[in-house]
Amino acid sequence: MKSILVTGAAGFIGAALVLRLLEEGENVIGLDNLNSYYDPKLKELRLDKIKAASIYSPGEWNFYCESLENKNVLKDIFNTHSPNIVINLAAQAGVRYSIKNPSTYTQSNLVGFLNLLEQCRYHSVENLIFASSSSVYGGNKRLPFRESQSVDHPVSFYAATKKANELMAHSYSHLYKIPSTGLRFFTVYGPFGRPDMAPMIFAKAILNREPIDVFNFGNMKRDFTYIDDIVEGIYRCCHKPASIDKEFDCFNPNKSSSFAPFRIFNIGNSQPVELIKFIEILEDELGIKAKKNFKPIQPGDVEATSANTDLLDSWIGFKPSTSIEYGVSKFAKWYLDYHNN
Repeated sequence: MKSILVTGAAGFIGAALVLRLLEEGENVIGLDNLNSYYDPKLKELRLDKIKAASIYSPGEWNFYCESLENKNVLKDIFNTHSPNIVINLAAQAGVRYSIKNPSTYTQSNLVGFLNLLEQCRYHSVENLIFASSSSVYGGNKRLPFRESQSVDHPVSFYAATKKANELMAHSYSHLYKIPSTGLRFFTVYGPFGRPDMAPMIFAKAILNREPIDVFNFGNMKRDFTYIDDIVEGIYRCCHKPASIDKEFDCFNPNKSSSFAPFRIFNIGNSQPVELIKFIEILEDELGIKAKKNFKPIQPGDVEATSANTDLLDSWIGFKPSTSIEYGVSKFAKWYLDYHNN
């Protein structure tokens, strides 16, 4: 069994991944600072679920309520557990929040990630997987987004920090031969999702008979990707560390691979859905019609996202495929129970 460190372990994706790893019998070390960006009670519910699952798991579960910015604590964790695999999902999330509070993103997404890279360096980690985001595509208009496209024009500071993570990881991969895989997530949703994202915001407002804001006057498309597909992709990457691209051409560089053991992959459903359609499916599942306020697009937002996942499929033999109807149904059933309790 491998020893796997998951940062952001109480987060939406982190908690779902930890449950899968424990189910597979892995030894998991979780780290999360349980910050108040959104209600910590939801994070505590996720941790309770993990704790209950760990009782029946052949693997071990250890949790630290700490921040990546605390380099001394991070050093102690690595010295104690010597993780073979590191999965970095800890970050200050949110495009709009980054416009109001950029310094928070500097500490969490840049300083914290640097501290983690330093520990990976000194402990010769076998595999580093880190969360990037579809937001790095910024001003790109050509859909679907491919890893070969430029990501030099971010439209939010959050996106800028995610691109910075990719560059930081590449430099450490080159200098210290750390196999590093960056996964660009596309609009992840599902049970236990983040309250600051559209599915939770919409569901709460609809059930409370409150109006929902529909930005860009409804002319938005998102590549909604179900949580189980994201977890499957990460899990498979655990078992296939990044490797050097032996055909890498420095005169015509491939933006998704490198002369270092480094890879970048999109992970999305490749079936962009109009926001209005998503709302309609959610209305059907909740049995209530939404009151809609149509508004202009917000700063930092993009009109549409769509992932090409051919590279991911060729690398791990998997691409997300959960239908929006199935995913929203599962989410709505969970949310009704959560809302009523």
